[in-house]
Amino acid sequence: MHTTATSALALRPMCADDLPRVLAIEQQVYGFPWTRGNFADSLAAGYRAELLVDAAAAPIGYSIAMPGVDEMHLLNLTVAPAWQRQGHALRLLDALRVSSKRLPVAVLWLEVRAGNVRARGIYRRYGFVEVGCRPRYYPAAHGAREDAIQMRLDLVPPEAAS
Repeated sequence: MHTTATSALALRPMCADDLPRVLAIEQQVYGFPWTRGNFADSLAAGYRAELLVDAAAAPIGYSIAMPGVDEMHLLNLTVAPAWQRQGHALRLLDALRVSSKRLPVAVLWLEVRAGNVRARGIYRRYGFVEVGCRPRYYPAAHGAREDAIQMRLDLVPPEAAS
């Protein structure tokens, strides 16, 4: 576990030069990681891609979100294993929420693996609600597929958005 003070961490936009280190984190965390192409395409499309870096400017986490009409879709939020359970996912979510409200965006959406109980708990505690299921959405071991749980967070009350 790292004990670097949270204040020594910084958020900045992700760029193509960051991809080797981002991919290293992605491959440590996931059995079915995003590819370099997934990240490069997201950057080329202008998606909101943010990096959380330590005092030495080394990436420790990142998020990528796709803007839509009145909504933002969180595609990837990842924290390096050595930095997990220290509130860094919440810091990335806070940054996404702030930038989304500035656009303005009314709703944040995401999908999470049904079996990723820890992430689902983080999202629920943050205020996301489970609103649906995408059957067999994610690849799983031995050619199987895993359901995705759809979650939403209203940034403005639904009656105010209409």
